[in-house]
Amino acid sequence: MSSRIRALIEKAIQSNPVTIFSKTTCGYCMQAKSTLEYEHIKYKAIELDQMVEEGREIQEGLKSMTGQSTVPNIFIRGRHLGGFSDLERAEDTGKLSQWLEVK
Repeated sequence: MSSRIRALIEKAIQSNPVTIFSKTTCGYCMQAKSTLEYEHIKYKAIELDQMVEEGREIQEGLKSMTGQSTVPNIFIRGRHLGGFSDLERAEDTGKLSQWLEVK
């Protein structure tokens, strides 16, 4: 992964309490965003399929950084959460609100 792509990813993760690397046609991405909206949690969505060349590079970079090759790829306060099922689990167990409270 190039240093430019790593910097783009890290800036997105660090600049927002919740960052979702997503694709506009992904059902799980839509569900993740709906879950956050229902809980009134603000997030930044990075739509990889709208970024032509960089989107593919970012997805490959995320795989290198997290081991996860699928979207949504969700980060809470700089910490990698995972995908939609991980978001659901964190919401159900109360970990989501705990992570959001930590500053």
